[in-house]
Amino acid sequence: MSLVDVSSVSPSLFILGVVFILLVFGLLSLGILRMFQQRFKYGWFCFAGAIVSFSVFMYVLNRWYV
Repeated sequence: MSLVDVSSVSPSLFILGVVFILLVFGLLSLGILRMFQQRFKYGWFCFAGAIVSFSVFMYVLNRWYV
């Protein structure tokens, strides 16, 4: 069995990852829920918000954590 060493992950990177993961997947799940409720316009806005949030997350990672 091999273990993963996460001691080099900074607390700020961990918190940033958790916040953005919750935001992106929360918006995706809300978009899917709204699509099932036949509220397509709001569902597409949630999907767009998830894409924008993911893009901002990638920008922040490339800007501050490289």
